[in-house]
Amino acid sequence: MKHALIVGAVAVALAGLTSAAMAQSRDQIRIVGSSTVFPYTQAVAEQFAAATGNPAPVVESTGTGGGMQVFCEGVGQDKADITGASRAMKKSEFEACVANGVDNVTEVLIGYDGLSLAHTQSAPDMSLTKAQIFQALASEVEVDGQIVANPYKNWNEIDPSLPNQPITVFGPPPTSGTRDAFVELVMLVGCATFPAIEALEEGRKEEVCERMRQDGPFVEAGENDNLIVQRLNADPNAIGIFGYSFLFENSDTLKDVAVDGVEANQETIADGSYPVSRPLYIYVKNAHRGVIPGLNEFLTEYVSEASFGADGYLSERGLIVLPDDQRTTVRDAVANSTPMAAPAK
Repeated sequence: MKHALIVGAVAVALAGLTSAAMAQSRDQIRIVGSSTVFPYTQAVAEQFAAATGNPAPVVESTGTGGGMQVFCEGVGQDKADITGASRAMKKSEFEACVANGVDNVTEVLIGYDGLSLAHTQSAPDMSLTKAQIFQALASEVEVDGQIVANPYKNWNEIDPSLPNQPITVFGPPPTSGTRDAFVELVMLVGCATFPAIEALEEGRKEEVCERMRQDGPFVEAGENDNLIVQRLNADPNAIGIFGYSFLFENSDTLKDVAVDGVEANQETIADGSYPVSRPLYIYVKNAHRGVIPGLNEFLTEYVSEASFGADGYLSERGLIVLPDDQRTTVRDAVANSTPMAAPAK
């Protein structure tokens, strides 16, 4: 019995050493997640590598939903350290993380972003209401008090003041946080202006308000927002849906479509007058801190004034920065590895 206990103790010790050795064998931070957060994280990764001499983190654009799945797979050297998100973590994702042993996560609010509708500089200026956007993109709409399959093919069929051109909108897939935010901030709000839809039973109402059309005018363009930018430059009639940072970075060839009469820019997003804005996050596994080389230093760089401060290099890339007191709160949470609470929904 004594011999068995000794053998068991040695096996446990060896297992611990093996685990630690495996963790140390990876010298690059691994980051997944939102295509909207990607350019900001990539910028921090480049600055971190230049300042420290450490290998640049590997940053993958997987989409918010896909990133959460990868992030929540577990803890260990073969698992992601950080995920970026263009919305808050959902309760179901948090529970999946906990079930797989990812039970100590810090939520880091890095700033805000506008959800832009954009088209080429050569296109006529355009302004859409949320109701008109819903009518253009929903699978079913209200016509003469009835809920019918979306009949609209041209913008001027929705409103004679809109251009007489086909509705062609490139947007994100269902796995994207941008899609989640677009549905919540635009489709649901636009949908609520139609009495016959509002009168539907809750489940049916949700279906009508959230389901995007699949008959051609709305095109799911994948998780890579740069591909949407390329398509817009190739088609002067098309509109794209993506984070403001991509409009900001491509303002030489693209311009925004105003929403409810308000243009998307840093000022209107920061002061809240632009009606389609959202928070951006990164989530970090605290179990990996102090184990994956450079992870703590990378996080410190991410929430430094030089990075996400008022005059930081992320603001130069289109990030709408947090107020001073909020940045201090975020920085303290990172420094103290403060675990996030379970989301309400």
